[in-house]
Amino acid sequence: MAWFRREKAPKPENPADRGQIPSDVWTKCPHCAEILYTKELRRNFGVCSSCNYHFRLTASQRIPLISDRHSFEEMDAGLRSTDPLNFKDSKRYRDRLKKAEKSSGSIEAVLTGKARVMGIPVMLGVFNFSFMGGSMGSVVGEKLTRLVEAAERLRRPVIIVSASGGARMQEGIFSLMQMAKVSAALARLGEAGIPYISVLTDPTTGGVAASFAMQGDVILAEPKALIGFAGPRVIEQTIKQKLPEGFQRAEFLLEHGMIDRIVPRADLKKEIHTILTNFRFGS
Repeated sequence: MAWFRREKAPKPENPADRGQIPSDVWTKCPHCAEILYTKELRRNFGVCSSCNYHFRLTASQRIPLISDRHSFEEMDAGLRSTDPLNFKDSKRYRDRLKKAEKSSGSIEAVLTGKARVMGIPVMLGVFNFSFMGGSMGSVVGEKLTRLVEAAERLRRPVIIVSASGGARMQEGIFSLMQMAKVSAALARLGEAGIPYISVLTDPTTGGVAASFAMQGDVILAEPKALIGFAGPRVIEQTIKQKLPEGFQRAEFLLEHGMIDRIVPRADLKKEIHTILTNFRFGS
């Protein structure tokens, strides 16, 4: 059974054209309702200057904020999902994939490749939430596994920036298998003494949060990012109790020791560089 096929990669997406930051002249902040000049919002890395709300970014918008200029070299650009289960709910899975490609300008929910962070060679994987909610199917798991395995061969640190609703259930068990597959690759990376930095953005949930997103040697998060397995409403309905204020937000997780640091988007590149320069791993 062919789970994915290789095709010609699409043209790179222009970060200014797509994503959660609109193309209008003015943008209303969904958190504080401040009216922001969109060009200024982009110059501010997609962060509200009034309340520090972090707008969601696509993968192609986020990569230049982390990696050095023109240093990103994409890997496995032509891999795209097929339909191993011939799945259909209200729509065929194949039709949903086509719609996601058209609306997001990407052929999958993650971009992976080689990059540099202030001169340090790294392997970088960045989720694109605008593609089916950043869900993890067979191709996402395969691309991340190949990324980690390449990092072990090249002895480069791994950085994965997560933004996901979890496993892509249209692929059933094939999707759930990716949790173990990526985790196993990361375990081998750890045995080789090569660092892995996990960056959690809004939202990081489901099977992604339950596996590799929380397995980093260092786990960073953006301010107020939603991080957890099931949603707060589902948990409240299950346990029949009101959840604490700020539950599943980055600040709550930091207070309870589940992540290492909360880093504003503008400082993330420098923070990653500082962490990497303090790691010691042999050649």
